[in-house]
Amino acid sequence: MAYRVFMPLAEEWTAERARALPDDGNRYEVLDGVLAVTPAPSWRHQDVAFLLQRALQEYLRRHTLGRAICAPADVEFSSRRLLQPDLFVVPHVEGRAPERWEEVQHLLLAVEVLSPSTARHDRRTKRAIYMAESVDEYWIVDAEARVVERWRRDEERPEIVAEQLAWRARRRRSRRSTST
Repeated sequence: MAYRVFMPLAEEWTAERARALPDDGNRYEVLDGVLAVTPAPSWRHQDVAFLLQRALQEYLRRHTLGRAICAPADVEFSSRRLLQPDLFVVPHVEGRAPERWEEVQHLLLAVEVLSPSTARHDRRTKRAIYMAESVDEYWIVDAEARVVERWRRDEERPEIVAEQLAWRARRRRSRRSTST
C-alpha cells in the first residue's frame, strides 16, 4: 500500500535526499517536497508498461523522434520534484537520443499504469506536476478497466480512450541556446 511520509517544511525532501535512501525495492519519489514511497509494481503492471514501451519505441525509431524509457528511471524537474513514471518519452537532442537526464528539455509523454497503491498519486499529484512541467501528454492507464485517461497540456479534461489508442508526438523547437 502506498503511503506518504510528511516532513516539516524545515525538513523538506529533495531529490538529493531521496537518492540517498537505500535501494530496498521501494520506489522513492519527491512530489513537491513530500516523499512518496510505493512498493515495487506487480508483474501485470510491468507487462503493461513493457508492451506500451515496445509499441512506442517502434514508432519513435521509425520516425526518429526520441526514446521511450521504462521505470525505474528518475525524472528530476527540480530539487522538489523527482518522479519515476512507469514509462516516459524524451525527444531527440541535436538529432540523437539523449543519454542523460541533463540533456532533456521536456517530456513528450509520461505514462503511469494504475496500481491500487498509486492511483491517487497518479490521478492527482503527479498529473498536476506533469501538467505544470509542460509535459505534452500524460496517460493514466487502467489495465483492469482497459481504458486510458489521456491528458494533454493546456486542456482541462482528459480524453477517455477505450478502443484504440493512437499517439503522435508533438514536435517542438529546442529551448536550448545554440550560441557559441
